[in-house]
Amino acid sequence: MELKQYWLIVKRRLLMIILIITVSCLAIGIYSSYLITPQYEASAKLIVNDYKDSSALIPSIDVGSINSTIGLIKTYKEILRTPRMMKKVVKAYPELGVTYGELIGKVSVSSVNETQVMSISVQDDSYEQAAKIANAVAIVFQKSVPELMKVDNVLVLDQADPKEFHGPVAPNPKMNIAVTFMLAMMLGVGLSFLLDYLDDTVKTEEDIENLLGVPVLTSIPNFEERDSLDGTGSMPLKKIARREQNVSLDS
Repeated sequence: MELKQYWLIVKRRLLMIILIITVSCLAIGIYSSYLITPQYEASAKLIVNDYKDSSALIPSIDVGSINSTIGLIKTYKEILRTPRMMKKVVKAYPELGVTYGELIGKVSVSSVNETQVMSISVQDDSYEQAAKIANAVAIVFQKSVPELMKVDNVLVLDQADPKEFHGPVAPNPKMNIAVTFMLAMMLGVGLSFLLDYLDDTVKTEEDIENLLGVPVLTSIPNFEERDSLDGTGSMPLKKIARREQNVSLDS
């Protein structure tokens, strides 16, 4: 099938494709803007090292210790989101009003560009609440490390400020609409080709040639009432390109 034929298939159902795209983008835009509760994100940062005494850190630091600490962060990331740790947070900060299961769903932990810095991020429908949870998790984890790992090597580097103003991080209506536009367009085009494949009716001269295997010599155009008023008494014929007109109608 030539590229021109692909375009003709799409063109025949262009209105359907536009309708699918318009309805889909409008629906996801309204849903993202008005029906989804905005989510805010706050984060607190921890720094992990091998030493309790910060004054001894500078002269003793080396590449090997940094690499081992970065590997240790992977262990800390798993420990931090365990039910045991989240239960400690709930017990220490009952004013947060959340369960340990909800905390596990809200909290995510990452390392900052393979450094000794850990970032504890929390998403909530209130930035103030998200900041309080992030700070609480960071403090409880710092206090729990000596008990769990027998080493005091975690310090709170930066806490979230509950009083700061931050815009929501989700949903993102523009991104949702852009993704929906692409998916709806693919759906519309795919549906057009499917309908064309299932449609076995004859519509064009090419369809006749493909079906019967014989060339079309001429075609009779649609006859309308105004055509009978031209006074000629005969119906005009449509000549097929690159073929001679061998058929005529006599009155």
